[in-house]
Amino acid sequence: MTMIKNLLTDTSGASAAEYALILAIVGTGIAVAAFTLGGSISNAMGKASNCISRTPNSSNC
Repeated sequence: MTMIKNLLTDTSGASAAEYALILAIVGTGIAVAAFTLGGSISNAMGKASNCISRTPNSSNC
């Protein structure tokens, strides 16, 4: 009987669920940041490539 009582009052699983939720939130934030940063880097590399391939007197470079 005491074993069942201990199982019902055990709260160690709650902390694991909280850690999983925090990990999911942080992981989502990192994924969004990486996606956004990847787009910015891609645009910057495209602009740099255009500047390299154009004549030296281009006004956009």
